[in-house]
Amino acid sequence: MARDITRNAGEMQHIRVSPAQPAAAAIDIAARAIKSGGLVAFPTETVYGLGANAWDADAVHKIFRAKARPATDPLIAHICSADQLDDIARDAPDLARELCRRFWPGALTLVLPKSAQLPANLTAGLDTLAVRMPDHAVAAALIEAAGVPIAAPSANRFSRPSPTTAQHVLDDLADEVDVLLDAGPTAIGLESTIVSLVDDPPQLLRPGGVPLEALRQVIPDLRFEPRFLSDGEAAPAPGTLLKHYSPRAKLLLFQGSDDAAIYAAMRAEIEGNRRVGLMLGDADAAAFADLDVKVERLGRNAEQAAPRLFAAMRALDGAGVGLILARAPDKQGLGLALWDRLLRAAEGSLIEVQPARGGSR
Repeated sequence: MARDITRNAGEMQHIRVSPAQPAAAAIDIAARAIKSGGLVAFPTETVYGLGANAWDADAVHKIFRAKARPATDPLIAHICSADQLDDIARDAPDLARELCRRFWPGALTLVLPKSAQLPANLTAGLDTLAVRMPDHAVAAALIEAAGVPIAAPSANRFSRPSPTTAQHVLDDLADEVDVLLDAGPTAIGLESTIVSLVDDPPQLLRPGGVPLEALRQVIPDLRFEPRFLSDGEAAPAPGTLLKHYSPRAKLLLFQGSDDAAIYAAMRAEIEGNRRVGLMLGDADAAAFADLDVKVERLGRNAEQAAPRLFAAMRALDGAGVGLILARAPDKQGLGLALWDRLLRAAEGSLIEVQPARGGSR
């Protein structure tokens, strides 16, 4: 049942809801906030979003102000039915319809020509729009009840690790949000995959919850050339800036095939550093059990690591470490999205560790 907290001006309503069957009263409170130009933080299957009426330029501006987000970084519009696509996009190709049938609702964002009626700040002045249909009962109910597409980037301060729990939203944006719909942790834990259909051939702009391999079953010639833009450059889609998803601590990302060489390189960084933390898969973490360091375990595989990644960054920040060491995952399936997030969290710095003489290759 919804918990409607009486609020004073400037005070957020934090409402806990079922992730599968959100109470209509809770959704109505949040939908009224959207309709009146307010900001609502809500869960999706990927991360928590910071939502506003996508048709309302003033409401969209509040998102940028709350997050301290550059105006050059466009937002994603969220819809609850494929029928809404023609309201906000122009000339969607047949391929867009096929992708919608295969992957919506789900963690796929499409970049398409935008409707002229959309406010310019939603798309950072571009002629294109990023749009998706989230696969989460709370998000779907909110969009339907609001009766408008909802613009929503991740509900965190710009460049910080994305929020996968309501507490993460509170940590970053408690003073900025009108309503927070709290449905527990998100399932995927990484943002949506973004595919541009205005490029020929289509281009993967950001890896995410839908793996590249699945998309290539529909788009065999889908290109992927990682983009690492600096602040101030116009971004073709969210999540393409070099510094993004970053903890406060410095993050060093190690890549290599030789476990022993990787562990030796990490131990060399740990020596003499009393404020270091590790963020590793279970097998790698076990190799450091003898050390008195803070370790955040990411699980056995990419599927387990994805929903833990941003929470692990925040936990290590909370523990006061000044340096985080992580290992780059294999770029298969969700591993590609993990690799992308870790590389941006490390501001593009990747330490290539060569196999030791006689080591594995």
